[in-house]
Amino acid sequence: MRKNFQGRFRGYLRRPGSLLLLILVWLAAGITFFALIYLIAYILIKGIPFLTPSLFAWEYNSENVSMTPAIITTVEMTALSLLIAAPLGILTAVYLVEYARRGNKVVELIRLTAETLSGIPSIVYGLFGSIFFVTSLGWGLSILSGAFTLSIMILPLIIRTTEEALKAVPDTYREGSFGLGAGKLRTVFRIVLPSAVPGVLAGIILAIGRIVGETAALIYTAGTVAKVPENLMASGRTLAIHMYALSGEGFYTDQAYATAVVLLVLVLGINTISAMLARRLASV
Repeated sequence: MRKNFQGRFRGYLRRPGSLLLLILVWLAAGITFFALIYLIAYILIKGIPFLTPSLFAWEYNSENVSMTPAIITTVEMTALSLLIAAPLGILTAVYLVEYARRGNKVVELIRLTAETLSGIPSIVYGLFGSIFFVTSLGWGLSILSGAFTLSIMILPLIIRTTEEALKAVPDTYREGSFGLGAGKLRTVFRIVLPSAVPGVLAGIILAIGRIVGETAALIYTAGTVAKVPENLMASGRTLAIHMYALSGEGFYTDQAYATAVVLLVLVLGINTISAMLARRLASV
C-alpha cells in the first residue's frame, strides 16, 4: 500500500498539472469540511447553554419565548407539504421517464418549467401564495396556505430527483419483467419504482431541508402567530420563523441560538431516519 502511494505521488510529480488539480481538490474539500464543522460547533456552543425547560413550555409568552408551538407547527407543515407534493412529483416523474415519448415537446416544456421554478426566489413564492391561497381562495394566513405554497416550491426538486433515480434503474429490470409477462403498469410500480426508492428518498430529504429552513414564503402565507395551531386554517410559525422573529426583536438573541440548536437536531434526526429507511428499503 505504501509503495502504491509512493508510485502515485511520483506520477503526480511527473505531471505538474495533475498535482495542481489534486491540491485544489484537497483544498476545496478541506475548506468545505472546516466551514461545516465551524458552523455546527458555533451554533452548539452559542445555543446549548440557553436550552432551558421554559423554552419547551406548551404555551408561548414574552417571558419564556417557548419554541414548542413552533416545533409542532414545523412538523405539521413538513408532513402536509410532503403529503401534497410527493405523490404529484413522483407520479409526474414516472410519466416523464416511463410513459412519455422521447422528444415530446410537452415533456421538454414540463422539464424546462420545472427547472425554471426551482430557481425562483422563495419570496416570489410567498407573494404568489399570499395573492392566490390567502386572498383569492380566502384561506387567510393559515397552515394550509403555507403548506400549498411550500409544496409548489419543492415540487420541481422532487420531480428532478425522482427522474434521475428512475433513469438510474437498469433497463434489464424492465426487460426481465416484460419477459415474465408483466405489463407496463405492474413493471413500473412493482419493479422500477421500488428499485429507485433510495434516490426518491434523497430528493424528499432535500425537500424536507428546504421546508424546515424556509421563512420568506411562510411569513406571507402561514403568518407568525406563536401558538399551537388549532386546525389547518389557523396561523402559526415554524422554527425558522420563530428564530427569525426572536433575533429580529433583539431581546432574545440567546434564545434564538437555542432555537437554532433544536432546528439543527430536528433536521439531523429527520435526515438520519430517512437515510436508514432508504438503506433498509434498498436491501429488501
